[in-house]
Amino acid sequence: MTDRRRQRKEQRAQRREAERKAESRRELLRRFGFALGMGALVVVVFTVVNLLGQRTESLPGNYQGYREQETACGADAPPEERMMTFSGYEPQSDVTPDARVTATIATSCGDIVVELGPAGFPETVQSFVFLARQGFYDGTVFHRIVEDFVIQGGDPQAVGTGGPGYRIPDEWPADDFVFEPGVVAMANSGRNTTGSQFFIVIGENARVLNPQFNILGRVVSGRETLEAIAAVPTATRTGAREKSLPLQTVYIESIEIEVG
Repeated sequence: MTDRRRQRKEQRAQRREAERKAESRRELLRRFGFALGMGALVVVVFTVVNLLGQRTESLPGNYQGYREQETACGADAPPEERMMTFSGYEPQSDVTPDARVTATIATSCGDIVVELGPAGFPETVQSFVFLARQGFYDGTVFHRIVEDFVIQGGDPQAVGTGGPGYRIPDEWPADDFVFEPGVVAMANSGRNTTGSQFFIVIGENARVLNPQFNILGRVVSGRETLEAIAAVPTATRTGAREKSLPLQTVYIESIEIEVG
């Protein structure tokens, strides 16, 4: 065999060896990429399953869901609410414009005393007092807790859309009204949609609210209770950005009305 032929043969052998090594590296990379992809997929699936599991199994989606989770502030859950609907409120003869009306809201975390405003917001106060005296709020929950903003309750379904079966007219405050901590107002979803839901301002962020909510009154006692409720852990609701879903249930045990 001539030197040239031997050289060509060695070159072909070297090329085949280089191709074999390159193919081995490509196969190794394919296997590594597959394993890495499967690992990432497992992580994604695990994360999604956990998130979905939390949303569907752990997070309350209605009143019964709140009944199934831990009660806030180490309290016991009160008896379940009695589902009530009304065609309208019955005027309370003792709730006159010049009367001093207070509502003591007993919650899982303590009492909140609210001085109501029948002079400026007569129908709002009349409706609230009527519902409170009927026991409408007993056993319901605060379904919305937003840090440095508001806590909201009064929905018998605990989903944000429930009410007493009727609506009252708008009684909005002046345009320069400020929603400062301690203000208590009725929630709504637009004009003339006020029902039973109410919110209590617990932080400065509520100052951005427009004065388009019926004002119920102001907190005169129970700031420590509000602080305890505000400290309840929360999660983000499905399909929402707001972190406001309580992970421990704060109940409204009762509301006592006093007129003087």
